[in-house]
Amino acid sequence: MRGSRSHPSHARSRSAALAVFIVPLALGFTFRDLAGQGPAANGVNGTDGAEADVTFSDVAPILQANCQNCHREGSVGPMSLLTYRDTRRWASRMKDLVSKRLMPPYHLDTGVGIQDIKDDWRLAEEDIETIVAWVDAGAPEGDPADLPPPIEWPNEQRWQLQDILGEPDHVIKSKPFDVQAEGGDTWWRPRVPTGLEEDRWVMAFETRPSFPAGRQVVHHAIPRLLRLNEEGEYQRIQSLSEYAMGKIGEIVPTDAGRMLKANDMIEWDAHYYPMGYDVPGDQVELGIWFHEEGYEPEFQQDLRLYPLRGDIALAPGGTAMTQGFHRWDHPVRLDSFQPHGHVHLHAMSIQALYPDGRLELISMVTDFDARWHHSYIYEDDVAPLLPPGTVLVMTGWYDNTAENELTPDPEIWYARGARTGDEMSHAWLAVTHLSEEGYQRLVEEREAKLTTDEDDDSNDNH
Repeated sequence: MRGSRSHPSHARSRSAALAVFIVPLALGFTFRDLAGQGPAANGVNGTDGAEADVTFSDVAPILQANCQNCHREGSVGPMSLLTYRDTRRWASRMKDLVSKRLMPPYHLDTGVGIQDIKDDWRLAEEDIETIVAWVDAGAPEGDPADLPPPIEWPNEQRWQLQDILGEPDHVIKSKPFDVQAEGGDTWWRPRVPTGLEEDRWVMAFETRPSFPAGRQVVHHAIPRLLRLNEEGEYQRIQSLSEYAMGKIGEIVPTDAGRMLKANDMIEWDAHYYPMGYDVPGDQVELGIWFHEEGYEPEFQQDLRLYPLRGDIALAPGGTAMTQGFHRWDHPVRLDSFQPHGHVHLHAMSIQALYPDGRLELISMVTDFDARWHHSYIYEDDVAPLLPPGTVLVMTGWYDNTAENELTPDPEIWYARGARTGDEMSHAWLAVTHLSEEGYQRLVEEREAKLTTDEDDDSNDNH
């Protein structure tokens, strides 16, 4: 499967399955502007002609691992890439988008900031070179007997974390909502109980829309956790997960946890946008996977929306920038980063300004695309450890010029707002809150591992 990565096991019967972090069924548009293009647009004849070193038998495994999940009949890609005949038609366009790293749609910049990411969709350089060489050779078919067996793709709705965690232990649904065929943006914010009989620590969450209609009309959906305060009133604690086009669920690090209490409530924030057909009684679901009973995490993690301040006043043909700053009074570990905006968000970065004055770029996304939302989850050994007093600097850039192919009309003004046609400015961050002792231990463990790795490399060189 595309982008498979190793993942630490959790202390329960699923531990063996958690060794591999499987890629999700991605939900979103792919291969920009391909709908409506045909063979005349690419000029590839696909004949074998002269002998070629690279044939479709070399390309097919790459497509199976990285592309066919979306590019097949009944999925979200605008064309199928299952067969040689299907793929040959789009060869030149595929070469262009793959070589520019616009496909697979993964926006994290290469070569700057942290590059060790779990479930990284980006193609390996050798895979890109293989596709480019195949197209340059005339897209030869080669011997069909050399092709790998075709993949049997499921055609039903599945939890994206199901292959590594099994079916969720508990599912919470929103109240039904009738989505009309016509109209504007609509928000549905019902409150529902968790349905739990006891308090439990959670290892993973996944939010998903209904299938197939809900995938088209749900702009985003966020289950927010509500908990009783001392006055007996429910107040928002954190967000548990988020569904947006292209995302999978949230897996909590093995040394941390998130608590769900029996008397908690879920406040759904479901943003619907009509797509020309009625969707009666639509429900969004939250799948939950628990740790085994008796599990006690060393640390607690939460997922929050961190806003970037300032006006987003995009004049016709104009640009804008926003910034946000956050400082914790205790040490934290930054587990994941997801930029969020609409069609005008062009780029977002996060930097750490340490108490000693050092400024470090953590992650940069230069070609953000609102049709695909990714949560970049850092590998365990590189997730930033931030000492008390560190300031997180978040910066967003916006583009309302004619060069932005996603802007509906570069001749009108756009401003900050919640509607699909407005603009937004925030980052989703999963943060593990550390004790001073825990922070120091994690720093020392990383330093020791780095020293061991350097010694191993030195011995290998000798």
